[in-house]
Amino acid sequence: MPLEPLICADTATRVSSVLNRDVKQFGKKHMFDASEETCWNSDQGTSQWVTLHFPSTVRISQLHIQFQGGFSSRLCTLEGCRTGEEPVKISDLYPEDTNAMQISFAVPRAGFQVGETVLDKLKITFENSTDFFGRIVVYHLGVLGQRL
Repeated sequence: MPLEPLICADTATRVSSVLNRDVKQFGKKHMFDASEETCWNSDQGTSQWVTLHFPSTVRISQLHIQFQGGFSSRLCTLEGCRTGEEPVKISDLYPEDTNAMQISFAVPRAGFQVGETVLDKLKITFENSTDFFGRIVVYHLGVLGQRL
């Protein structure tokens, strides 16, 4: 079965913070608008995060993320669960501190790995920012898999 983008208009998203609370310029919506000019920019602080609550159960197979170099995370923790359950740790990812699009796969390939998982909610925690103040900048975030 071919992979499809799982984030849609009905996916509820939340982020830990937005730089200077300026959601118009740096809000979460900019991670999903496919523009190279816009981004989500967190405020300073440790452990920034993004949560995705999908409108229906999904099987995730890939995670795509593009940071701004110097504002990435050395460690990303993925947690997920079905509706009504407690989140469980899925995987730790170790992205590179670059501007390049990075792709995780459920099966071993180049890039970092994410286990193929069935869930309704996904939380990505950026544990260790490369920025001295703990800010994270994400230009693109995508989750691919299948809707169940």
